[in-house]
Amino acid sequence: MGMRSVSMRRRAVIALVALVVPVSSWPQTSRVYRVGFLVPRSSADFGGRIGAFRTGMRELGYIEGTNLTIDWRFADGEYDRLPALANQLVQSKIDVLVVDSTPGVKVARAATKTIPIVMISVGDPVASGFVSSLSRPGTNITGLSNVVGDVSAKYVELLHGAVPGLKRIAVLTNPDNSTHPKILNQVRTVATTMGIAVSPIVARSPAEIEAGFVTIRKVGANGLIVLGDPFFGQQGRQIGELALRGRVATLLTNRSLAEAGGLMSYGQDLVEHYRRAAIYVDKLLKGAKPEDLPVEQSTNIELVVNMKTAKALGLTISQSLLLRANDVIN
Repeated sequence: MGMRSVSMRRRAVIALVALVVPVSSWPQTSRVYRVGFLVPRSSADFGGRIGAFRTGMRELGYIEGTNLTIDWRFADGEYDRLPALANQLVQSKIDVLVVDSTPGVKVARAATKTIPIVMISVGDPVASGFVSSLSRPGTNITGLSNVVGDVSAKYVELLHGAVPGLKRIAVLTNPDNSTHPKILNQVRTVATTMGIAVSPIVARSPAEIEAGFVTIRKVGANGLIVLGDPFFGQQGRQIGELALRGRVATLLTNRSLAEAGGLMSYGQDLVEHYRRAAIYVDKLLKGAKPEDLPVEQSTNIELVVNMKTAKALGLTISQSLLLRANDVIN
């Protein structure tokens, strides 16, 4: 067989493959995607969530150093640093911006109206003006929303069930978090119907948290609800130690704070949220429009009880409450 005949046959095979196999499925020129990640808290307090996001991206075929670069920016609890960090990421020509928490998304929205933003751990994105609705965001923002605003009544119920004779609870709020006033009002409404007084405690710095516990002692509150906030998450150990010292039963919104010494936590599994955020990033990198991607609101709420803290506070946790718990720390 001559070389000309072999060459003609090879061209015929290639032509046949082209008819059967779509061009879009042929191997494409490799591209390195660039994802920015803006976090109000520190990397030291964020380890498990970093790993969860990276795992989620890896499961979808993105390998750092091969076809993916992740640029991390941590504000270390200093919210006034967020605008500069957000601008750094926007100017570095990222493809998608992932942002943790309401304060973070507020800054990211101001930094860009064109780069797709995936939000995580946001209490009420509609009320905050980030999206038009959960089913159709209508903006460059989509992602995952917490349901802390919807379950805040449970905070009062759980504390009431754990602390005998609960008459006054304090609520730790951050004035830089736009979701806190609404949640505080919901807590106050429920507490009033149960004959429990509410004392708001405002803090945006470690010194103000410490001063807040002085106020808690003065007003005689024996229960404390710590609303979800990156800064409070970063100060979890400080809050846990002050609560134990002041013999105050604390209810928090994520398990890492219960592990840091709080009595109970009631909220989403945020580590799972960060893994699922990768799904949104993948869709956006493949061309989906953020305004068309519905916001996911988890209904999986977990209750964690720290029995070490309960014993230190001299509290006996009822068997019925323990049976409701998803996890008990002994």
